[in-house]
Amino acid sequence: MGSEAKGAMTKVAYREIAGKSGGYLAAVMVCALLALVGLASALYMRAEGHHVTGMNNQIVWGMPHVLAVFLIVAASGALNVASIASVFGRSLYKPLARLSGLLAVALLIGGLWNLVLDLGRPGHILAAVLYPNFRSIFAWNIYLYTGFLVIVGFYLWFMMERRLNPHTHKVGVLAFLWRLVLTTGTGSIFGFLAARSAYDSAVLAPLFILTSFALGLAIFALVLVAGFKALARPIGARVLAHLRQLLAVFVAATMYFVAVYHLTNIYIAGHRGIESFVLLNGGLYTWLFWAGQIGIGGVVPLVLLLRRIARDDTARLRRSLVAGAAAVVAGGLCQFYVLIIGGQAYPLQMFPGMVVRSSFYDGVVHSYIPRWPETVLALSGVAVVGLIVLIAIRLLAFLPESLADEVVSVHGAAAPAAEAQTAKTAVRA
Repeated sequence: MGSEAKGAMTKVAYREIAGKSGGYLAAVMVCALLALVGLASALYMRAEGHHVTGMNNQIVWGMPHVLAVFLIVAASGALNVASIASVFGRSLYKPLARLSGLLAVALLIGGLWNLVLDLGRPGHILAAVLYPNFRSIFAWNIYLYTGFLVIVGFYLWFMMERRLNPHTHKVGVLAFLWRLVLTTGTGSIFGFLAARSAYDSAVLAPLFILTSFALGLAIFALVLVAGFKALARPIGARVLAHLRQLLAVFVAATMYFVAVYHLTNIYIAGHRGIESFVLLNGGLYTWLFWAGQIGIGGVVPLVLLLRRIARDDTARLRRSLVAGAAAVVAGGLCQFYVLIIGGQAYPLQMFPGMVVRSSFYDGVVHSYIPRWPETVLALSGVAVVGLIVLIAIRLLAFLPESLADEVVSVHGAAAPAAEAQTAKTAVRA
């Protein structure tokens, strides 16, 4: 019996939340209200025109697009935890896989909420579906996004239905490969825009993939810790320590590709202007890059996550993980603001090497100040994510009852006292 327990994975019990507390009901109401206000804001912009926003003829992608791309990229990375469990066989992450899949779906829907409502006339998206132009990366992304939702939906079904558990690995491999293609497609939206010197780079595709790993895991860690604290469910030091280490690796890899992206642009003569703008004399964009993206989003998380903490000090591990993850999220927002808004603010180089001036603001750095309609719409996407997660964990058993050290196991080896815990934590359908 002892040898069987040594090689077996500890059974983990999953349970939906009661959803009767005042805090839960208040959170649902706030998210629902903000989503409705965002919808009303989109209708207002459609009726009055985009002149009521801070967007203009030069900067056509505003705050809704910043949050949309942020959420879509994070959706791909949020699934990383489930992929590590089912594709790479790391059993420590298996109890976290359901929440990972749920967050991936919720984040993508929240991003698409912003994206579709910011189009002005969302009904026109049907034209792209019925009459696709496969030479456009935008057309390809429609199928990548919908395919992701379908595949992850089946992935969750296979994880939660005991009879289908043996086939989870196959669906997990498909989901893993699909999300890599999805993030490549999202990065290529910008990488294929040769007219904008800030975007015209093949390095953006791998940069978006690494960024998705860091952002998705950071958001996952924040939701996991906040949810378990609110529900008074235990998280052991082992889970926290592994999430810290993994997030530190992703942040370091992202910073490396950020450096590669900018060094590549500096090497290309036609891109040195935008590099000087972002790195040296871009005002707000330079400040957001160095203080926000690099400082808060890179240096601070690495210092927090790589600091030596005793592996049994659960409280300090939790604080370090939460602070590091929050810094990664803040840095990610700065990263996409600089890329999307700053990339449009820098003037188009229509005639390289020559000075261009006209009454249509050619050759001028454009200004952008977000106004309330687009800001509310952008935040409503986050509210939609929260609403989906809150309702889902109330209706279905996405969250394990415990992630204590004696319940989880590492790389297929059972945790100590696994045999004693098995009887107490039988899986609930």
